[in-house]
Formats: sequence, C-alpha cells, structure tokens
Amino acid sequence: MSRRDDLHFSVRRTLEKDGWTITDDPLILVLEQTLLKADLGAEKFFTAEKEGYKIAVEVKDFDAVSVISELEKTMGQLQLYQWALAEQEPERQLYLAVSQEIYIKHFQKPIFQLVVKRNKINLLVYELRQEVILQWIKH
Repeated sequence: MSRRDDLHFSVRRTLEKDGWTITDDPLILVLEQTLLKADLGAEKFFTAEKEGYKIAVEVKDFDAVSVISELEKTMGQLQLYQWALAEQEPERQLYLAVSQEIYIKHFQKPIFQLVVKRNKINLLVYELRQEVILQWIKH
C-alpha cells in the first residue's frame, strides 16, 4: 500500500474515532461536466436540535520533491473542489488534512501561512500514529 493510501485510511479512522460518519469515500464532485474526487466526505451530528455539520476532506502529505509545486497543485485542487461544493453541496465545508509533523514542518513557513490565509483554507491537523485530531483551523 502506498503512503498516500496509508494516510487516507489513517485520516478516515481518525475522523471515525472522533465521531464522524464517513458518507463518501471518495466524495465525487462535478464541475462543468468534469468529475472531481475529494478524498472523503463526512458528517458529524452535534445535538438533536442542530443540523448535521458536513465536511469534505482532502488529505495531503507534502512529500514531493518540490514542496512549493505540491502547494501549487493542492491550491488548484482545493479551488476546484470549493467551486464544485458551492454548486452541489454549499453546506459542506472543505478541509485540508495534514499531519502534525507536516503542519509544523511546512505550515509555519510564511509562504504557507500566506496561501492558507489568502485562500481561506480550513485545516484539519491530526496525529498520525495515535489517529487523533489535534486542531481544526477554520478560515
């Protein structure tokens, strides 16, 4: 199994441990007759009085030779997913899932902080080995 698959299933288990129900794996989106696949769709119900909170999750490891090229590619993917979600499921919030190690290694850099802030990227930071969510960062 590839590292990407390992991360995918780890994030899925992490969300399930946190009480999320995985509704789509992958989440299929359509934008101008083009199929797009976000890694996961999930729902979590907080209380009986509230509607379910829905998310779409893209998992990234930023393990490419050029981390900036990977960032550029990821931003393009997230923008397409956001556009498709706005049309298909506007109630679903998009999150980029990264491990704590990657968050510390890359997302503290000014270029990453600028990209996240300007593009209003929501982050889900998780601990890979223990499979727990450490932070929800909403922009």
